[in-house]
Amino acid sequence: MADAPSDRPAVDTINDLLAGAIQAPSSHNTQPWRFFVAADHIRLYADRTRALPVNDPEDRELTISCGCALMNLRVAAAHRGLAVAVDHTPNSTDEDLLATITFRDAPATPAEARLHDAIAARRTWRRRFEAREVGDDEVTALQEAARAEGSWLQTYTAVTPRHELAALVAEGDAMQWADPSWRRELAMWMHPRRSGDGLTVPGLLATVAHTVVRRFDMGGGRAARDAELAEESPLLAVLGTPGDEIRDWLHAGQALQRVLLTAHGLGLEASYLNQPIQVPELRRRLQDYVARDGLPQILLRLGHATETLHSTPRRPLGDVID
Repeated sequence: MADAPSDRPAVDTINDLLAGAIQAPSSHNTQPWRFFVAADHIRLYADRTRALPVNDPEDRELTISCGCALMNLRVAAAHRGLAVAVDHTPNSTDEDLLATITFRDAPATPAEARLHDAIAARRTWRRRFEAREVGDDEVTALQEAARAEGSWLQTYTAVTPRHELAALVAEGDAMQWADPSWRRELAMWMHPRRSGDGLTVPGLLATVAHTVVRRFDMGGGRAARDAELAEESPLLAVLGTPGDEIRDWLHAGQALQRVLLTAHGLGLEASYLNQPIQVPELRRRLQDYVARDGLPQILLRLGHATETLHSTPRRPLGDVID
């Protein structure tokens, strides 16, 4: 018999859990989530007003981002000694309702609680990594983190596969930057830091940056830079799921965040090279290259960062809670 749900934690505790949840990464830092706090549960909704219809036409990455927030909420709850049960996609008539989180009278999960400090400390590292290898034990820990959330992580450390994956990344860059609609959407999410979301641009440069991104195809330069970053990264990893439905994307998000938090605990940071997954024809080629059952959802580069970065901005908690 399942454990009966306990009374809802105090308001301060709920706010603490949700403050952890919204530290999750998201495409273009759109933060596409909303939370409804009920008497005995929390509901996670997709906020599709913050979607990226050109970059993410099926809301796949939007749902993955919400899955990352869900993982953070689970970890924050475990840190507080609270056990939760998650019902994924509980209402087929409401496509925005992604999960219901219910508090339970049961022991919290220690393995999740240990990830808590990484929620606030984790950063997306877009620069070069230290010239230091990622050890086999670290790779195994990352793979186990993905597996714990019903996903798989295919890893690459050798020069040849990194070179081949880098070529796919460069091809994706060229195709995306050649699309004026894609460039306009990217520019729309470039904001000064005070805006609380989006890709941070210094206030005095925001107007210039918008104009340049909208008008000019910079795919060649971006492709060369990203290909170099990919080839120089100590570890590339493809995270995938058995299927390609909303539930799979939610699991992919939880797996991704568990991998990122685990990586930080190992002294590693990550960033994304998702171009080969965002372009359908390249995603098929990547799937053939990986040769695993299921679909690739995220392409990561991982390594040791050379310094500590400031956190990216987040919207006020009150803006995402009903």
